[in-house]
Amino acid sequence: MANSREMYHGFISLQTRGVLALPPEVRKRLLLDSPGAQVEVTEREDGVIELRPQVPVPASQAWFWTDAWQARERQADEDLAAGRVTSFDDGESFLASLSD
Repeated sequence: MANSREMYHGFISLQTRGVLALPPEVRKRLLLDSPGAQVEVTEREDGVIELRPQVPVPASQAWFWTDAWQARERQADEDLAAGRVTSFDDGESFLASLSD
């Protein structure tokens, strides 16, 4: 399946002190304008330099991205899609259902 997203191809000049400035549209698309965003750099044996965007997760939100929590999120999405949900008109009805 072809990727319909517009991809960047071009040249970037190395600036003083080895600084590379990524084009604004690339930074925006990859969320690299976020505070604390980083780019992972890998030098391969064949001379290719790979850059991978890394947007850090605030420590207060790290729990959400654990494998266990993400598995629960997927299960919840599946339950919602399959209609395995119960609605309540008020809090008392909800609490009463817990003792059933």
